Amino acid sequence: MTGERKQRMKYVVGDYLSSNVAWFIFNILRFHLGFVRGYVELQSFLLSGNVIVGQVVFPLLMMFVYYLSGYYNIPYRKSRLQEFIITLISAVCNSFMVFLLALINDLADNRIDNYEVILLLGALLFVAVYVVRLFITNACTRRIRNGELQFNALIVGSGASGYAFYQRLKKTINTFGYNVVGFVDLPGENRVKDINLPVFEIDQIGQKCQEYDVSEVIVVPTKQSMEQMLAVIDRLYALNVPIKMTPDKNNMFMSRARFSNLYGDPLVDIGGNTMSEGGKNIKRVLDIVVSIILMILLSPIYLTVSIMIKMDSRGPVIFSQERVGYHNKKFKIHKFRSMVVDAEKDNVPQLSSDNDPRITRMGHFLRKYRIDELPQFWNVLKGDMSLVGPRPERQYYIDQIVARKPAYLLVHQVRPGITSMGQVKFGYARNVDEMLERLDYDLLYIENMSLLNDVKILAYTIKIVVTGKGV
Repeated sequence: MTGERKQRMKYVVGDYLSSNVAWFIFNILRFHLGFVRGYVELQSFLLSGNVIVGQVVFPLLMMFVYYLSGYYNIPYRKSRLQEFIITLISAVCNSFMVFLLALINDLADNRIDNYEVILLLGALLFVAVYVVRLFITNACTRRIRNGELQFNALIVGSGASGYAFYQRLKKTINTFGYNVVGFVDLPGENRVKDINLPVFEIDQIGQKCQEYDVSEVIVVPTKQSMEQMLAVIDRLYALNVPIKMTPDKNNMFMSRARFSNLYGDPLVDIGGNTMSEGGKNIKRVLDIVVSIILMILLSPIYLTVSIMIKMDSRGPVIFSQERVGYHNKKFKIHKFRSMVVDAEKDNVPQLSSDNDPRITRMGHFLRKYRIDELPQFWNVLKGDMSLVGPRPERQYYIDQIVARKPAYLLVHQVRPGITSMGQVKFGYARNVDEMLERLDYDLLYIENMSLLNDVKILAYTIKIVVTGKGV
């Protein structure tokens, strides 16, 4: 088990145990405060079937709320303020959830008493969970301050600006645990002679990130032209590690800045998406729930389409193809077959067009109403894809796109989707040029990821399916 997983498990176990304790104390207090009917003795109440079942079930339900909050996503270097706020919101949500599921039948005649029950449970949950979380977080912070826990980083920029930032960073090393393992030269930059750490060429950065197990790359802008700086940053997107930048009011990244810390030099996150950790978890849960429901409801359509494909042309019903997805992981995407068998001669990838002779009669119908995409709900359920996200491509086309627009690699920071902003705004791409046009929409989506935008894109997709304006 990695250090990150161990730290995450500490929070998970701590939350479960503290929620159990809070729930147990709550039952004792509500008995003594007269909120329980039908029991004379505390022991008989605590040993009753409903209370015993609740002692097992409700802490588990509370864990689900903690998961949805996104608290476990980032186990290290937590913000104390965020920890306080997330714990408070989770306690409020859990107290209302328990009230609606278990306590609503025990409503008191006096409405104030009902409010007191909710407040009592919320207060107990918050205090119990927050104290344990604070203890675990403080223990982790002590490890960082003592130098027992460090996070390897590379500074891109070996000139005066990069070296000055390094000197400032060393003063906060006991706070954030940065362990700078080296510098990376920027083209045309004058390297500082006093650097006593390894200095690498930009071409070596991928190799060095793996060699030193780098967890973060920090870019320190120089007086280079924005075009030169963008060229460097484009090369970093392939690293699949967080990319931070020291703020520069003159660079374009400040327009969508997301600061990772405010103590010391604030760093701008330029390599990820803007969705909150809680939003990411809620998005994943919705993917699972909606996929299961739709696969059940659409099962008659799956059967009907399968029969029609078999009657229309020879070959398998389902067409599978390798694509590149989340964190560059390759997976098999599944579709209803809309083309003839062996549509790509000599295994050379070919994109389709409106009047592509390889598309079957049934295939034209399937593609027009996007019915060929329905088997991908299985990909969503497995975790290969999401309902909404950039469309996944084959490595063959990715290589061509990246050669012209390296920023494409940012799409691998999120799960690919059945539908996307590019899909509803642009549609199917018939060549690499059109892929690049569609990419602009997908990058815009990543910069503005939210559950609300997902709902809008799904609504547009439903409109396309109903009207048949998919091709």
